[in-house]
Amino acid sequence: MQLAHTVWAVGEDGFLVKFHGVRGSTACHGRDTQRYGGNTSCVSMHFGNVSPIIFDLGTGLRYLTSDVSESKPKPFVGSCLLTHLHWDHTQGLPFFPALLHRDTVLDIYAPKQNNGCSLRDAFVTKICPPTFPVSIDEFDATINFHEIGDDEFLIGDAHIVSRLVPHIGPTLGFRVTVDDTAVTYLSDHQQPLGEFSITKGARQLCQGTDLLIHDSQFTPAEFAEKNDWGHSTIEFAMWVAETTSAKRLALFHHDPSRTDEQLDVLTARLVGVAQNRGFEVFAAADEMSVRVPHVVSEL
Repeated sequence: MQLAHTVWAVGEDGFLVKFHGVRGSTACHGRDTQRYGGNTSCVSMHFGNVSPIIFDLGTGLRYLTSDVSESKPKPFVGSCLLTHLHWDHTQGLPFFPALLHRDTVLDIYAPKQNNGCSLRDAFVTKICPPTFPVSIDEFDATINFHEIGDDEFLIGDAHIVSRLVPHIGPTLGFRVTVDDTAVTYLSDHQQPLGEFSITKGARQLCQGTDLLIHDSQFTPAEFAEKNDWGHSTIEFAMWVAETTSAKRLALFHHDPSRTDEQLDVLTARLVGVAQNRGFEVFAAADEMSVRVPHVVSEL
């Protein structure tokens, strides 16, 4: 079965949300994953003249701009809301072309670590010889690190809510609101064993959001074998969207073993179910763009 990617016909207002990497755990490449893509977590938000906001720094970050095909990188000024420090959410940073430009300024907001290591030191340790050819301090860009937890703050006109959510190690979810439009990002979210439930913080992020980007890595059979790996089933993501009255659900953080055809089948099965429950659902794909809030789906 082949289900064409949804084309989102929209007006000029609202957020423009772009998916640059939608896989979890590790990047993958092959004929079976080429339509939905194999890059790891990276999503960007653009609205008006405000500096862009990035969710996560996975391998999809390399494709956030068109610089990958240009000889001279262009500067980037914006912020990243980083959920946690696992490889699949940070590996793209040293390959971001804009870091080679001295006018680039990137503010990274990420969870404070429990081991006493500063956020900056964590990246200094991660990006340095012998595991990487140069140290992070050798890039021309300015990178500012901000340690956060259960917080609220502003980035330009955007109101940011961050909440610690269940995963492995300190992990945040985010809600970004401008005026009355909200986008929620929960890329890695541990589903509870047994009966579905959601923490107070996660509910605050999701309640009534216009677009919920949510971890949907496992099927129920896979979750039975990997229930302590820090992720969710597609069914749990659907339940979260319904119980918090989210308007749209983007299935995200696809398992690297999930083929395009399998994602087609899973998504086709859920479209009618979601409609009956009062929201829309789609599977996120690399290079997909969505405008929020005025979205009309066309197949």
